[in-house]
Amino acid sequence: ATLEKKGYRFHTSSDTEVVCAAYLEYGFDCVHHFNGMFAFVIYDIKKQLFFGAKDRLGQKPFYYSLGKNGFEFASQLSSIALFRDDLTISEEAVQLYLTWNNVPAPWSIYNEIHKLEDAHCFCYHITDNTFKKWQYWDIELSTSPFNGNYQEAKEELEDLLKDAVKLRMYADVPLGVFLSGGVDSSLVAALATKSIPQQVKTFSVKFNEAAFDESTYSQQVAEHLGTDHHIIPCSLNEGLELVEGFSYYFDEPFADASAIPSMLLAKYTRQHVTVALSGDGADEAFLGYRRYKKISKINKLMAFPKFSRDLATVAMNLKSSERFDALKPIIKAETKSQAYLNFLLERNAKYHDFSYRENSIEEYKYLTNRNKDFYANASDFDLKTYLPWDINVKVDRATMAYSLEARSPFLDYRVIEFAQKLPTDYKYQKAKQKRIIKDILYQYAPEAIFDRQKAGFTMPFEVWFRNGLKEKVLDELSPKNLKEIPGIHPEVVTKSINQHMNGNWNYYPMIWKLLVLKQWMNNR
Repeated sequence: ATLEKKGYRFHTSSDTEVVCAAYLEYGFDCVHHFNGMFAFVIYDIKKQLFFGAKDRLGQKPFYYSLGKNGFEFASQLSSIALFRDDLTISEEAVQLYLTWNNVPAPWSIYNEIHKLEDAHCFCYHITDNTFKKWQYWDIELSTSPFNGNYQEAKEELEDLLKDAVKLRMYADVPLGVFLSGGVDSSLVAALATKSIPQQVKTFSVKFNEAAFDESTYSQQVAEHLGTDHHIIPCSLNEGLELVEGFSYYFDEPFADASAIPSMLLAKYTRQHVTVALSGDGADEAFLGYRRYKKISKINKLMAFPKFSRDLATVAMNLKSSERFDALKPIIKAETKSQAYLNFLLERNAKYHDFSYRENSIEEYKYLTNRNKDFYANASDFDLKTYLPWDINVKVDRATMAYSLEARSPFLDYRVIEFAQKLPTDYKYQKAKQKRIIKDILYQYAPEAIFDRQKAGFTMPFEVWFRNGLKEKVLDELSPKNLKEIPGIHPEVVTKSINQHMNGNWNYYPMIWKLLVLKQWMNNR
């Protein structure tokens, strides 16, 4: 409508036409006018250049390769890798994968191919083969607090979320909502039911293993909201089938095991709808992850002098236990930011040669920002790392594998920017996580449904690796095959696998990470 007032005439209802018109009107600044997820390239014939951009929070993929023979770009790594025999595996990317469970931007698994970072534009001049990229948006490093009380903040956020959901409900194809039964997806579903007169279709996954199954909660929410709810069973056999084709869909090593149920959810949801709304982004922006509960403990631990923490580490070394092994890297940390990282990461793991360096990623600055409290720093860091590197990659690849479009209202940049302005206690108060989100939700659904510990979207791989997937693990990760993985100590991995199979330890994250990497190497 804004462009029409400026004299532009549109011949289709396609958003692509709007992007082109916006470029003609605003040039490179067109990206500031877009709200949503995108990765695009415009060929400017007159100026003989390519202009491209990726959305603010990295929901859509963009790979490119720049060399003496020119410039290639695609939304899939395999499209650029096709018919090329000059590609070499990046050892740094393997190291980052073993640290983060993925290969973060700007790296790819190949030295010769890169990813465009989220909230970045680029310009490639065809005549002289020059490439320049720049960042057009970022979260605030300085605080600009919300000028209002809690009730006013709640009302403004609710209005923002209503609009974010309404915008993403616009579609000329069947549309539904992923409904896990958790707070975020339930609020999206609730707001979706209020935005259209038709009954909303909702979808969730059910596991046979009771400890991993939350489908009863999604059913309760669906019944309260009056949605047309579909529960999709996830069995070992179907999970195994998706494991076999995993590297085909993800193109490079990616070790978030929840990608498997995400793919299954997308596969069956696509049989009913073409677009699905999700609750992704709320945990990072509104302090919802369980790990944020550790921050108060980290603050208390780091208040002790370094020498006393060193003595505690010595005492822990006298008695080996899984709990002590997890605590030691946190206690030994020099700073709170290092302690948080050590809690998140498999720091200096014994099964490989790589050691993590804070300065290896630019995003570390968000965790060490002195202008905000440490809860806000952790939230910002996860918004710039875990969200675009892991969550968004998982959702995009899982849904695109079945031609399903996933839209995330919480990732509307206006919602993220508003969350940045809120005081920490509006989001996290007395261990009540996502306080403001929950208080909005409880206006639409009973609080009793959600009075339980947060559960992640996880797979029962710990059990499956000891049973149905045991033969595959022992075959793929045999001592002989492990020698093909760079930087790995096969004898340490083999010992850990045996301990897992015997039920003595839970090494499923390491096993899955190496299984995915070996599978990718087999199929590259």
